[in-house]
Amino acid sequence: MRLAAVALLFGIGLTGVALAQAEEASLEPANTNIKNVASLQRGAKYYVNYCLGCHSAKYVRYNRLAADLGITEKQLVDNLMFTGEHPYDTMAIAMKAEDATRWFGVPPPDLSLIARSRGTDYLYTYLRGFYVDPSRPTGVNNIVLRGSAMPAVLWELQGPQRAKFGTDATGKEVFEGFEQIHPGEMPAAQFDEMVRDIVNFLDYIGEPIKREREALGIRVIGFLLVFLLIAYLLKKEIWKDVH
Repeated sequence: MRLAAVALLFGIGLTGVALAQAEEASLEPANTNIKNVASLQRGAKYYVNYCLGCHSAKYVRYNRLAADLGITEKQLVDNLMFTGEHPYDTMAIAMKAEDATRWFGVPPPDLSLIARSRGTDYLYTYLRGFYVDPSRPTGVNNIVLRGSAMPAVLWELQGPQRAKFGTDATGKEVFEGFEQIHPGEMPAAQFDEMVRDIVNFLDYIGEPIKREREALGIRVIGFLLVFLLIAYLLKKEIWKDVH
């Protein structure tokens, strides 16, 4: 499965003209929640099976991943570690940069910070936005990133779809929606949830400490509110006889 999906997310890191076109696309809300540990566990599984073949996450260590996702070291080694030898290794890849350049034209980008760079809505819409386009070398295009070099490696799960385009009052081409050619292995709602789990995982690895930071922030604000109340009551007591 990993070999069949080795190019997943490859086009996400491209820049230039394609990104200018992507800004015109209507992005759908990802509605991710990095506090949902079950979603992160599923997202980690999908990432390892579909993305880690050529996309590293070199700023994330496996043992940190296990601690945050609430899994044991044995579960980590048995289910998620295919590119590292030790739990303290980072999520690197075996693919050499020169080989990737020869095969793809450019090395596939590291995805550690992709959610912070592009945003979760962008990633969610991109991964669901492939459509059949015989004019492209891969046979598909993407509604968010036109001319993407990435093939639709999830097409068996999603099912191939056509993009319907129209024109507005100025004659500009506008996207009107997708037409399913035939169903995929997953129902549409299940596929969308799978993509959301992947994006949620990418959101998490972009800042693994975010959950702790937000929890600490709530505690600090709570302390300040309590201290404010105490200070107010103390002030009233001290100044009660002053007119």
